[in-house]
Amino acid sequence: MTVPLADVVVLDLTRALAGPHAAMMLGDLGARVIKVESPDGDDGRPVSTYFLSANRNKESVTLDLKDPDDQDVLARLVERADVLIENFRVGVLDRLGFPVSRLQELNPRLVVLSITGFGHDGPEASRAGFDQIAQGEGGLMSLTGLTEPTKVGVPIADLLAGMNGATGVLAALYERERTGRGRVVRTSLLSGVVGVHAYQGTRWTVAGEVPGLGGGHHPSIAPYGVFATATAPVQIACGSERLWQALATSLDLDPEAAGLATNAERVAHRDRLIALIESRLADVPAEDALARLAAAGVPAGKVRTLDDVYTWDQTLSQGLLLDVEHPTLGPIQLPGPPLRFDDHPYAGGRERHLAPPTLGQHNASVRAWLEESEPGA
Repeated sequence: MTVPLADVVVLDLTRALAGPHAAMMLGDLGARVIKVESPDGDDGRPVSTYFLSANRNKESVTLDLKDPDDQDVLARLVERADVLIENFRVGVLDRLGFPVSRLQELNPRLVVLSITGFGHDGPEASRAGFDQIAQGEGGLMSLTGLTEPTKVGVPIADLLAGMNGATGVLAALYERERTGRGRVVRTSLLSGVVGVHAYQGTRWTVAGEVPGLGGGHHPSIAPYGVFATATAPVQIACGSERLWQALATSLDLDPEAAGLATNAERVAHRDRLIALIESRLADVPAEDALARLAAAGVPAGKVRTLDDVYTWDQTLSQGLLLDVEHPTLGPIQLPGPPLRFDDHPYAGGRERHLAPPTLGQHNASVRAWLEESEPGA
């Protein structure tokens, strides 16, 4: 079986998370990803679980990009690559001797993905990109939390930048099939966060309303959120009047009661509505509440912890966990790719996934490949 990016070679010059995540996504789809690290290694290596989460399906090569000999090795890699990904601060790659103009001279077919914190131009372009800072500056934290701005529980700004970057690379590779030339793709942590504001953004741009902290409930639909039961919280999502009628009937509530008859009224009286629903569920175990809601056709679900998610039959049925053999840790399990293909039973299209590499693990094999692939070799 083939994989979608089987003939693609990616040079991953990135550190931390946004860039490594983009490169990993391409590796999941079958690309050969050569991770170029300094002799000290990726910034994420000291936090091993952090590094393991973003570097599967890669080879590791160490190069000192201030050393002329290692710069020559990188130039030879660029000549043979299809994609180069970098997330240095603006101008750093130029100072290392590899501005975009040189990269394109070395390889006109090269697709370059550049990820920054706040964009490649504008008054904030020189700022370093850190996930939590971008979540705050990009408005996401102003929407998250109950009583104070709260970051999302995963580094979502980094992850969005990585996903957006990988999408841009795929588009540029597709375009290259027509034009024969690569191009530069740029994205940032800020653009990723702003790009998912969705209806919260249009509440301001269209309606002139500044959204605030949403907690565990939808800002414009009710009831739609997290509710307490006798044993554990459950989620209930009534996205239509029909579903509200079904929920009210199942909980012995009057759907036409004053202040509850329309969605607008329920949003305006949200606290009262939550109290009513939770009063009906106060003596009901979560599993029984979910069974009752399912019987009524009301969308509902658990609030699972990660250990529960990773042992849930549905998670396992989707191939969302990978078993890999790490060179020093032995057998480990990693959260896997989110994509499957109709003619391929394995996550991301790969039958076998590679564990994240140790530092410099592939120095010899990559240098041997360079020698073998020299013109005339």
